[in-house]
Amino acid sequence: MSDSVIVVSGDGPETRVALIENGILSELYIERERERGTVGNVYKGKVLRVLPGMQAAFVDIGEEKAAFLYAGDIATKSSTGDQSVGDDEGMPRRTGKPANIADLVRPGQEILVQVVKDPISSKGARITTYISLPGRNVVFMPTVSHIGISRRIAADRDRKRLRRLVDQMRPQGAGFIVRTVAEHASNGQVRADMDYLLRLWANIEVNERMHRAPVVLYRDLNLMLRVVRDHLSPELDRVIVDDRVEHERLVRFVSTFMPDYVSKIELYSGREPIFDGYGIEGEINRALERKVPLKSGGSLIFDQGEALTAIDVNTGKFVGSKGKTLEETITQTNMEAAGEIADQLRLRNLGGLVIIDFIDMDKESNRRKVYRKLQESLRRDRAKAHITKISEMGLVEMSRKRTKESLLRLLTAPCDTCKGKGYTKSASSICYEILREVRREAKHLSGDTIVVNASPAVAAVMNGPETVAVDNMVKRVQKGIEINPRRDFHIEHYEIRSRNKMQS
Repeated sequence: MSDSVIVVSGDGPETRVALIENGILSELYIERERERGTVGNVYKGKVLRVLPGMQAAFVDIGEEKAAFLYAGDIATKSSTGDQSVGDDEGMPRRTGKPANIADLVRPGQEILVQVVKDPISSKGARITTYISLPGRNVVFMPTVSHIGISRRIAADRDRKRLRRLVDQMRPQGAGFIVRTVAEHASNGQVRADMDYLLRLWANIEVNERMHRAPVVLYRDLNLMLRVVRDHLSPELDRVIVDDRVEHERLVRFVSTFMPDYVSKIELYSGREPIFDGYGIEGEINRALERKVPLKSGGSLIFDQGEALTAIDVNTGKFVGSKGKTLEETITQTNMEAAGEIADQLRLRNLGGLVIIDFIDMDKESNRRKVYRKLQESLRRDRAKAHITKISEMGLVEMSRKRTKESLLRLLTAPCDTCKGKGYTKSASSICYEILREVRREAKHLSGDTIVVNASPAVAAVMNGPETVAVDNMVKRVQKGIEINPRRDFHIEHYEIRSRNKMQS
């Protein structure tokens, strides 16, 4: 298997795209047609409510949930100057205090917006009026007068060449971001990219004038084309697709926008499913596990909650090499953990607040060493992350940009047994609960015998280790207690009734 590959599984009801870097599964993208994401889509929306206290507004874009628009995400004349500062991809940062939301939009107003974050859990999509249309080499920003050059383009000569080229073609009041891959692109390729995006924007403007809100004016490329557009580079060896129709579509797309890479597009010919052939299915299943083993014998424990994700680093069975001190052993485990944590954050697509509990290190120099390792490992991540230095207790606080649901939330559902709690009451606890309920209800039940229907595990406890407790309750309520195991009962479910009247 090649070291760096994009593997596309598109022959089923969902499209899955895996990015393998240096032989390791780095990122996984999944798109189901009936649940297709909305990030990148452009809408003509209608303002429903303005919330001055939150400096935001709800906007109807025609989707199931109203979208959320912050005041700081509304383009104004004062926020579109060339003085903007670029980030790694040259995106302008909005600085300064935004105007009052009530002065920017009003209920009933029709407004052109773009989705920047898909709906997550109970929240609707987050939108902006700063429209950006990504191409292979550049990103077009029709509402921002700005030229941004990716900071990863280091050569001054290339930066000046690309800036002159973009400035010649950009419309007045609009801007472009030059992406990292443009460093190796010819002037003709960059111009073709810009021309395509300008025509695309002109088409969106025509559709906006023709339709009333809410309506979608532009849908972003499908998952396969987006991933290939963003990742296909000289460093990538191949793109392998298992579906003939999707393969032909990809070849046409690459021939138009990246003709130098057409030879890298291949149709999978193996007999087993493509993700099995490349060992990806097993990696996906491991990415859903709570525990991640480290090569040294240590492990990572992931606990994903609503507000944050906690990651605990354990030494496990790793006791270090001969001649090494405890401090050296702990530092070695933490160094390995730092690299694995960065990989897992990408693969699991964990966003928001993350707390990492490294094993305590006594020496400040070792804490700095682990911190630098984590920083270095996170540079491969396309999602922005901010991290704090390691505290004396070994804790690191970090935030990672959240743009979509995590892999766990995407591929799993709350457990039917525990209803998403992550635990159930023990059989002994339910046994004692039943006995307390028998005591409460005995005087209300007719007949001489109380019937208890419970799960087999609970019935076994009541008929076994807790027989004495059941006998004592019989004496207390002066009624017989009959215990029946019910195989179809959840462990926390039970029924208490007399022979002729049910109560539960």
